Amino acid sequence: MKNKYSLGLLGLLVCFLFQTTPSTAQNVANPDVYKALEWRSIGPFRGGRADAVTGVAGSDHTYYFGSTGGGVWKTVDSGTTWKPVSDGYFGGSIGAVAVSQSDTSVVYAGGGEYTVRGNVSYGYGVWKSKDAGKTWERAGLDKSRFVARLKIHPTNPDIVYAAVLGDIFKPSDERGVYKTTDGGATWEKVLYESEIAGAIDLVLDPKDPETLYASTWELKRTPYSLESGGPGSKMFKSTDGGKTWEDLTKKEGFPEGVLGIIGMDVSPVNTNKVFAIIENENGGVFVSEDAGESWTKTNEDRNLRQRAWYYSRIFADPQDEEIVYVLNVSYHKSTDGGKTFESANAPHGDHHDLWIDPQNNQRMVIADDGGAQVSEDGGKNWSTYYNQPTAQFYRVITDESFPYRIYGAQQDNTTLRIRHRIDGMGGISESDWEVSAGGESGWLAPDPDDNDIVYGGSYGGLLIRLDHDKGISRNVNVWPDNPMGHGAEGMKYRFQWNFPIFFSHHNSDLIYTTSNQFHRSTNEGQSWEVFSPDLTRNDKTKLGPSGGPITKDNTSVEYYATIFTAAESPVKQGVIWAGSDDGLVHVTTDNGATWNNVTPTDMPEWLQINSIEASPFDAGEMYFAATGYKSGNYEPYLYKTKDYGKTWTKITSGIDPEHFTRVIRVDPVKRGMLYAGTETGMYYSKDDGANWHSLQMNLPIVPITDLAVKENNLIAATQGRSFWIIDDLTVLHQAEPGDENDALHLFKPQDSYRIDGASRKSNTEGTNRAGGVLVYYFLKEDPKDELKIEFLDNRNNVLRTFSTKGYMGDTLKVKPGSNKFNWNLRVEDAEDFEGLIMWSGSLRGPAVVPGDYKVKMTLDGTSQVQDFKVLADPRYETSQADLEKQFEFLMKVNRKLTETHQTIKLIRQYREALDSLETKPANLEQIKAEMKSIEEELYQTKNSSRQDPLNFPIRLNNKLAHLNNVVGYGDYPPTDQSESVRGEITELIDVQLAKFKKLEQEEISKILNIDEMRTKLDLKK
Repeated sequence: MKNKYSLGLLGLLVCFLFQTTPSTAQNVANPDVYKALEWRSIGPFRGGRADAVTGVAGSDHTYYFGSTGGGVWKTVDSGTTWKPVSDGYFGGSIGAVAVSQSDTSVVYAGGGEYTVRGNVSYGYGVWKSKDAGKTWERAGLDKSRFVARLKIHPTNPDIVYAAVLGDIFKPSDERGVYKTTDGGATWEKVLYESEIAGAIDLVLDPKDPETLYASTWELKRTPYSLESGGPGSKMFKSTDGGKTWEDLTKKEGFPEGVLGIIGMDVSPVNTNKVFAIIENENGGVFVSEDAGESWTKTNEDRNLRQRAWYYSRIFADPQDEEIVYVLNVSYHKSTDGGKTFESANAPHGDHHDLWIDPQNNQRMVIADDGGAQVSEDGGKNWSTYYNQPTAQFYRVITDESFPYRIYGAQQDNTTLRIRHRIDGMGGISESDWEVSAGGESGWLAPDPDDNDIVYGGSYGGLLIRLDHDKGISRNVNVWPDNPMGHGAEGMKYRFQWNFPIFFSHHNSDLIYTTSNQFHRSTNEGQSWEVFSPDLTRNDKTKLGPSGGPITKDNTSVEYYATIFTAAESPVKQGVIWAGSDDGLVHVTTDNGATWNNVTPTDMPEWLQINSIEASPFDAGEMYFAATGYKSGNYEPYLYKTKDYGKTWTKITSGIDPEHFTRVIRVDPVKRGMLYAGTETGMYYSKDDGANWHSLQMNLPIVPITDLAVKENNLIAATQGRSFWIIDDLTVLHQAEPGDENDALHLFKPQDSYRIDGASRKSNTEGTNRAGGVLVYYFLKEDPKDELKIEFLDNRNNVLRTFSTKGYMGDTLKVKPGSNKFNWNLRVEDAEDFEGLIMWSGSLRGPAVVPGDYKVKMTLDGTSQVQDFKVLADPRYETSQADLEKQFEFLMKVNRKLTETHQTIKLIRQYREALDSLETKPANLEQIKAEMKSIEEELYQTKNSSRQDPLNFPIRLNNKLAHLNNVVGYGDYPPTDQSESVRGEITELIDVQLAKFKKLEQEEISKILNIDEMRTKLDLKK
């Protein structure tokens, strides 16, 4: 039967899913006004889980991978660098990616990860590129949710088969194997097993594309369990391009009993040889020598089939029929047809997919829980995964250090803390982050009094206190009873995989954590007080072991009836909120003596309360985000209360009906301003949630797992693209309807710290925030004459000027629409001259001192002015007076260097003019000799290459410029000795300048028109 979705309808669905939610009778600004405001990717560049890989056969360097949450990535340099190629078109989790053999510019990608962990994310159907990933178009199966495999016909890129796992959270008919013959315009379902069993693997016979093998998998995830296996798990074969299928599970030698996940492959060398890795009580590696008619078990090592639902992939070598690979925690290689295996690991481990070049079995790319890595020597060496910002983070929190750090737990890796900005000139690299407390799944809580002490959690109730400064840690579990392998039913306290840990706003010695009850400690975890009853439904039918019916899998991911999120009011001590993963909301207003169930009555019963935000303005005010996606409910659920939960208001208007909500946060500065992160996009509200609007901007389509607001920054933790940040929320605070009608609209700049920093995008490092002040403005049209930006001090003295007409060698570039300008807080540099070479000397203008400043923007004669503050770098204890001393010292150096270099430029101009005279004055050589002597005292004229100063001693200008480096290093007043050296050098320079002025006035002016020549020369005024 034909799939009901046509391309026309798909186009509408794309608009519905991914375009900005329109504003309808809502008092918000046109996004064009603040379009220059962007999300900034800060990393870390440490790969997260990848499910799908492929390469270009015969190519030396080109590969693709599909990440979990983060879209499709491509490398053209064998994994040295990767670029996201799906951004701007689609994103989310990718379960399949395939390149056409006959036309390698054709690439297909299928959404939805098949590694169905507790934090699994679905995708958005099939996408197709006709230009090797530069652009993409929808290619159908938009509601497939999870596409596990895509196979392209070897000679016709319009013929594609898709293994669709379907909706793993509820029964669905859109499962099985689909086929398109028109490049994705329409699809036909060619194999369907049941509404709870989808297709998980798919293989085309390398020599006969009409012959294909498929496996189906009966699988279901609920909020409290994973069920892998059942009657719908089967293996099939078709010899007529999918028209008819034969069930191979009834063949001789195939394991009997309940089957689970099945991975398959066919040897390209001998296509009668079929390999399978089968989940079954008597499972393992099976081989058929007769194209599936009979089977022999060759290996049952549990290392190859542990946690079968998470792995179970097998791959035949394209050039040797005896070589076969099985992926699991390690990857395993057999050279005897699957009888015995040797284990190995790519750089990360937990391997999920493998592609081997059919023309060269030494070229391969592997997908694992650390991303994708490339090998070109058969697995002996692999590229790094520290070049992929695809980390999955559960939560985000910040500390009080400067610049503040961002904390999070990366799935299947460590926790870490990372600087949100640096004052260096590079990007945010591995040197700017470090491993922190706890493990892959936990919350983190830095001690408010000492940010080097951090508490971090992980699964199994693990709770670690780490002292970064001393390099020591302690286990302070609430109840150190190892639950591994057990269901939740036997636990005294049910600690979820991702249980809350946080400090009190009112007592920095008080730390909270939660199981199904609330716990607190005031002695750093030495002891814990239980101060609540069970705040969950405690439904015993949902507390059993998970993973069956074949292989149990109990890691606490599926532990249910737990307090999943919690918060303390920052306004009033004793007010604490709790939200459970089974749909209850509780509050105490008396520090835990009594608890009230305040669950909204209109909310579906079993929603997971995913995040709670206690208002910073009112103790009775709270917001929460809830999800029901693990029950197949993808609606957004956001609620607010103003009266301690007595009444609730649902606030989801404007959010896409399938963008289920994960987090809501309150802006602590702008009353009524809210931010919401969903599975598919970012939103904001300016009216306390009555209406929501897209805040996606340049943020990729990726699940937003948590948000934090800090210093007018908005930080997003993502499930597949690491951390992102908006650097200036004040622009959103100010933006109003009608701003787009102004010829010029200048936003008040955010108060900015007096620190340096450069911002440039990189394929291997996070993007840094530019130092200085960011100025945002909207320009309706190009300037008719001039747009000029001036920065002024509090006495209205102009410090820097930038103009579209050009000023001091700089030309301001603007465009109609939203613009951003960055002033680095520095005054004009000292003047230089052509060919200047110095050693350890700087002409850089000093940064202005902390204080009040203005930006003045003039468009065609009409001006607007906004005030802003420059803030002191809090890392320094230097007083304002001492910073002013530093500034004045550097300005003296700056002015003297400018005067010195102007003199050198004049000397050179006069020399050229004198040499060109037809009638030579009698004293010409004497004048030139005196000018040469002055110039050589001021500057080492023999310098012509960068390291010449090592051979030709530097002169006075270089010595003075060196003080610019010395005193300009850090925020300190000049040392006494620096002042002494400056005085000595300045005196020596002044001697030469006086000689020149005398020579100029008494001799040169009689020969040349020096006033005219000075006017023509480019001298700073």
